[in-house]
Amino acid sequence: MSEALALAACALAALSGMPGLFLPREGRAGERLACALIATADAAGVTAAVLAFASPSPRGISLPWAVPGGALEVRVDGLSAMFLAQIFFISALGAVYGLGYWRQVEHPHNGRKLRLFYGLLTAAMGLLVVARNAVLFLAGWEVMALAAFLTITTEDEKPAVREVGYLYLVATRLGTLCLFALFALLYGATGRFDFDTRGVEAGGPVGTAIFLLALAGFGIKAGLMPLHVWLPGAHGSAPTHVSALMSGVLIKMGIYGLARTAAGFAHPPLWWGGTLLSLGAVSAVLGVAFAIGQHDLKRLLAYHSVENIGIICMGLGLALLGRAVGHPELVLLGLAGALLHVWNHGLFKALLFLGAGSVIHGTGTRELDRLGGLLKRMPATALLFLVGAVAICGLPPLNGFVSELFVYLGLFQAVAAREGRWWIATAFAAPALALVGALALACFVKAFGAVFLGEPRSQDALRAHEAPRTMLGPMIALAASCACIGLAPAMVAPALDSAAASWGVRTPLASAVPLEKITLAAVLLLAALALAAAALASRVRGSSAAPTWDCGYAAPSARMQYSSSSFAQMLVGLFAFALRPREHAPRLAGPFPARAAYHGEVPDAILDRLVLPSLRAAGRAFEALRFIERGNVQAYLGYILLTLVLLLVWK
Repeated sequence: MSEALALAACALAALSGMPGLFLPREGRAGERLACALIATADAAGVTAAVLAFASPSPRGISLPWAVPGGALEVRVDGLSAMFLAQIFFISALGAVYGLGYWRQVEHPHNGRKLRLFYGLLTAAMGLLVVARNAVLFLAGWEVMALAAFLTITTEDEKPAVREVGYLYLVATRLGTLCLFALFALLYGATGRFDFDTRGVEAGGPVGTAIFLLALAGFGIKAGLMPLHVWLPGAHGSAPTHVSALMSGVLIKMGIYGLARTAAGFAHPPLWWGGTLLSLGAVSAVLGVAFAIGQHDLKRLLAYHSVENIGIICMGLGLALLGRAVGHPELVLLGLAGALLHVWNHGLFKALLFLGAGSVIHGTGTRELDRLGGLLKRMPATALLFLVGAVAICGLPPLNGFVSELFVYLGLFQAVAAREGRWWIATAFAAPALALVGALALACFVKAFGAVFLGEPRSQDALRAHEAPRTMLGPMIALAASCACIGLAPAMVAPALDSAAASWGVRTPLASAVPLEKITLAAVLLLAALALAAAALASRVRGSSAAPTWDCGYAAPSARMQYSSSSFAQMLVGLFAFALRPREHAPRLAGPFPARAAYHGEVPDAILDRLVLPSLRAAGRAFEALRFIERGNVQAYLGYILLTLVLLLVWK
């Protein structure tokens, strides 16, 4: 039943954009019908996931397929259901949001294209998480990659968007090549095209190659640093509800691939877990450090995706360490923390991106230094964005705190074990996770303050208006979901237990984590915050209005506020060894210095200082070989003859 519903959901999503191609370009019937089909697919997909949590099918669906090596083998277990529910839930909310954000009448040239490939993207992700055949998985992976490219480049008339799209396309091609090699090795080791690594010796050469290929191929899709180079530009250039789907769901397909690949190895080497834990810690710390230095609101949020993928990989690395050393409680806490953070990040990051979209819709800009003062003009958006900011910082009583707590508990248990030397890695990981939380808090103080507090810094911010209900409704649903998981984590414990069973973990999460105490503490904290807010409101209500003390300035202006650059300058300086910031700071001299301006930016150091220079150098090297192209048939025959002679001599 779960498998049939999942396939029906994928079919409905794939077909959602089709009717709009045959309806008038100027009308709204096509976009409304697409939204209705996506919503129906959401109901079917989420129902399939819930049924799988309650009673996963032992066999699934297996039908023949004409493709060599392929078969329509589909099964929804607990691990698949974790991702399936998120895919369709966030996709449906994004489709509703798009009714107000990307209206067909305002985008007659690309609105139908966007809805068509948005539905295909959703369907492809749903298909690949339930596929049990390698060829079927790769088919879903390829459709997902191409549909994502075509949604990223919705505004392909802009050169910057085309450049970002091509970069994403190159990155996803490299990842797919790694997956082809992975499945070829898997077929050679097992003789089957099943996406199942059971029976492969983890410590052998084939097992090691499979792990490294999975880490590279799936790591590129996930945006794990240093494989993240495509992610900030793609998230920034795509329509905002597509950015929410990509950040909240699409990059998690890489996490699904890593979790599914690792699930079949009963005794992984110790270095697997240590490698994933270390890469996760580096990605988390540097991801949030890069985010602090951004001036573009969407790029800032994109780098936080790199950060949270790092946190998820820390949980997966802890689970692999626990399996390697025979500590099932570490496997449970690491896996539960990683998978719950997959959900949580999808919820609060989609909320934040949709909030950023409302800001763009209301002001026409996403530059932090052109915003400010939007709390008075967009109060609903400001409140909902604040909920997402608190959640992503891992603060109680919202959901980000719960999943990070699971990872903390696992790291603390690993340190307390003091067995061998492997615990040293976890001893460094715990403070790294704490540093990430502190930096994330600083970053969102900057972001919220620059966007919503103070005075407007431009005419765009001064003319801002609130988002329509079609845009606020999905944001309210996401904020409510963040609060529900934070206040009652026991609700999702059965789903996490079902997902952990795919790794062979049978211990219930409630036995390792005090879920009731988390709920009690969250409720008490929420009550205390409500009382404090009521007391503050009563005091403000009884006070009289008076001008704010302006420190002696007769005519204060928005220029006297902290800019995003000045707020982040100290923290960016602390990480300058990795961020390599560029800044122009003029020298001020004399009692009456001339007018001057400060400019600072933090480009992606890996892309701009390593990847692109390497590609340019390779291009110059190949340019030097163009003399080989003589346009002469005799010369080409001579090349072939020379090659054959060299091969004969070498043999």
